[in-house]
Amino acid sequence: MDWHDLLFAHWPLAVEQLRPFIPSGLEIDTWGGVAWLGVVPFRMTNVRPLGLRLPGGRFAYGEINVRTYVRRHGRPGVWFLSLHGQDHLAAWAARRAFHLPYWYADVRVRHAADGWIDFASRHDGARTALFRGRYRPTGPVAFAAAGSFEAFVTDRLALYAARRGGGLLRADVEHAPWPLQPAELDLTLDTMAASHGLELADAPPHLLFSRHLAVTGRRAVRVG
Repeated sequence: MDWHDLLFAHWPLAVEQLRPFIPSGLEIDTWGGVAWLGVVPFRMTNVRPLGLRLPGGRFAYGEINVRTYVRRHGRPGVWFLSLHGQDHLAAWAARRAFHLPYWYADVRVRHAADGWIDFASRHDGARTALFRGRYRPTGPVAFAAAGSFEAFVTDRLALYAARRGGGLLRADVEHAPWPLQPAELDLTLDTMAASHGLELADAPPHLLFSRHLAVTGRRAVRVG
């Protein structure tokens, strides 16, 4: 799959706030003594099984996810509280194959003037999740330095999920280093964290932008 026009927006949270969402087999990863919650809007294209070409760009859609960072036996990974994308089949496949909390949403992405990307997402359900805003890069491309916050939130070559019936799964991913840029965000509405009962600090988030990255995901395996 190819990921485009990503915004990494991160807020600090106390570990105790996230603990109810994370299975006991995982350690909540921290930076600066606190956990971090990310809200990440972007576009995906060329989503397909490895080695299979699908005609007509069928699997191309916008997505937004809510995530935090965990470790198991020292191996860092991503834990998704929720994912929302504008493709019913992709949502079904992600829930079935990776046991991820992935749901359909009405997602609209538009490239506007002066480099802004307009992004809107709406999911109506037991927990309505809304996002509306615009963002854009504000500086040159750089790669995360080892040990930096940028590396902490992006150098994650695995995702963890709770297996139906109990236990943990890990799915490994492969990609080149993230080409990152500083970013700005003009946020109109955001209930992504609130949809999980989480209250974010009343402070500007840490923002990063990435224009494009090709990603390969591997089959999920049981690890606990």
